[in-house]
Amino acid sequence: MAKTKEQLTQEIQEKVDREREKREQEAAEAPQKVNVAKEVFEWIAVIIFAILFSFMLHAFVIVNATVPTSSMENTIMAGDRVIGSKLYYLRHDPQRGEIIMFDFPDDPTILYIKRVIGLPGDHIEITGGVVYVNGEALDEPYLNVVTEGEWGPYDVPEGCYFMLGDNRNDSADSRYWKNTYLTRDGIVGKAVLKYWKGFKRFD
Repeated sequence: MAKTKEQLTQEIQEKVDREREKREQEAAEAPQKVNVAKEVFEWIAVIIFAILFSFMLHAFVIVNATVPTSSMENTIMAGDRVIGSKLYYLRHDPQRGEIIMFDFPDDPTILYIKRVIGLPGDHIEITGGVVYVNGEALDEPYLNVVTEGEWGPYDVPEGCYFMLGDNRNDSADSRYWKNTYLTRDGIVGKAVLKYWKGFKRFD
């Protein structure tokens, strides 16, 4: 049965209406898709920036280490986590009493943390439980042990440092190293603070 003109006109109008509704729905959904894509892109950019920032921070600004031994007790305990500044010694020379992080002279792949005792040109002797620097007893309020044994004399070469742990009787330090002295270029950074377990700043 042939369709009347009115029926054909109605069918065409219905198709037109359906097509218009479809386009309106797609137009309404389009901004949502754009917003989601934009948000995903922004998050990816933030993550990439954070990764790059962290890499630059660790490569050039800070050193972050977990202390595995008891050689610096009671100043730093085994298992403590310490942050050091890689920038500090670009502007300052190491001073006696400072705690520094450095590449172990006998194996530079290992990071060590000890206290500076001898500066370039110093004469060091350890006798009667006391450290003598250039003939004068060194005041060491950070110690809670008496150093056992007789050590030295040591004459610290130019550009080098004599290092000891605070836990003198259980510390692999300059007294035992094959390469007795730490050279300036082996210094990684100055210990700034302990942030785990507990919080402590190092002056």
